[in-house]
Amino acid sequence: MNDPNGPFFLDGTYHLFYQYNPAGMVWGPMSWGHATSTDLLHWHEESVAIRSTPNEDIFSGTVVYDSQNRSGLGSNATPPLLAFHTSVFHGDPAHPDDTQAQSLSYSLDGGAHWQAYEHNPILTLEPESRQFRDPSVVWYPQGQCWIMTTVVADAQLVKFYRSTDLLHWSFLSDFQPSGYRKPGMLWEMPLLIPLSLDGNPHDPRWVMIVSVNPWSIAGGSGVQYFVGRFDGTRFTPDALPPDGSDPSAYAWLDHGADQYATIRFDNTGTEAPLLIGWMNNWDYASALPTAPWRGQATLPVQLDLKTVDGRPTLTQTPTPTYEALIRRQGIAAFADRDLGPNQTWRAPMGGDVLDVRVTLHRGDATRAGIAVRQSPDGRTATVISYDFTSGNLTLDRSRSGEVGFSPRFSLVHIAHLSAPGGVLSLHVVVDRNSVELFANRGTLRMTDLVFPPAGSDRMSLFSNGGHTYFTGIRISAPAR
Repeated sequence: MNDPNGPFFLDGTYHLFYQYNPAGMVWGPMSWGHATSTDLLHWHEESVAIRSTPNEDIFSGTVVYDSQNRSGLGSNATPPLLAFHTSVFHGDPAHPDDTQAQSLSYSLDGGAHWQAYEHNPILTLEPESRQFRDPSVVWYPQGQCWIMTTVVADAQLVKFYRSTDLLHWSFLSDFQPSGYRKPGMLWEMPLLIPLSLDGNPHDPRWVMIVSVNPWSIAGGSGVQYFVGRFDGTRFTPDALPPDGSDPSAYAWLDHGADQYATIRFDNTGTEAPLLIGWMNNWDYASALPTAPWRGQATLPVQLDLKTVDGRPTLTQTPTPTYEALIRRQGIAAFADRDLGPNQTWRAPMGGDVLDVRVTLHRGDATRAGIAVRQSPDGRTATVISYDFTSGNLTLDRSRSGEVGFSPRFSLVHIAHLSAPGGVLSLHVVVDRNSVELFANRGTLRMTDLVFPPAGSDRMSLFSNGGHTYFTGIRISAPAR
């Protein structure tokens, strides 16, 4: 699997679709796979939802619950689900080979079965393009209409369209900010989300999220975002760094290497948007040392917009259903610890699946942190450290296990993060081959794949160059 597609919530069930090649474990003829869940954590694989044909691949998109039957494709008693996706044409006399357009499929049975709209495609470019893809649809209450965002990927261009019936779309505007754009860069999976800054309903903002490949902050593919205003026609970012600025001057959803194609769940009924992404990187996606599958999704998170260091910043925290799971598993609390120069505390419990929470208080240390998925001899570990002098947070997977399967598997990821008063909170979700880090209550996120050898199930805390005081040490592991 690669990109998650069209997630939504309906009648107590979450649905997740995803780019999928049913015939192999490398990228190939793309269909929409399908999985369902009641808690966003335990998923049941369903039948392939929208299958490719020799003449049409099914690329990424979103699903909307047409609760008012504005499209007329269902009824008031049975509102339809509408899947907006990109069609890639092959051997179709109406479209040049490999050109892309936006199409529609719909379901009248809650997402179990889908049928193509008879007037597909519903949106094309003139002339047709091989890079026009990834429709995302959101309701715009001020205009009582739906807004679609798409991209011309190789032009790093977001296009906005408007509709009142979800079938007929009229062009509104383009978004193509100057600044951080590189030759060969693709923009994909545009996502427009309304959020109130600091929870203030009188300060509404819109966030434009775009997936970037390559040239992301950690190398290869990643997810960038812009905070601004949307007036029903145009998206205007609040502020942009000067042209030619370093990538670190821009806002990134994740500072690790392995989050891409992030997408929002529709129809959740929750104020905080829920997001999920593809936990992978196009730099090495086809070489991952896993079998008989490749590709996985990130932990779902809820999204907020807060002022951090004077700048509107997206914060991400695991969903309430995840927190409920951790409480059910049981949480081991440990006494606060004062570690001196180059001292280490090895936790008396471990595992290849852990939830770890701790707060670091600087004494006179230069650096402190956590090692997870550590081998008994300490030679293997994924190391998360904070440099109190530079303010840099680092996730180092250079000794995490198998790293030689691709020369493009980047090893060290660094982001600047302020620690007011020398205090930094870390929440680390450790899975069998991934580490997801949420720092300072989700102000900064890092997601990285790791491939440790069997038995690498220890964790420890450490302090370098002086004392660090560790408080709020909480570890949860699944019951065995």
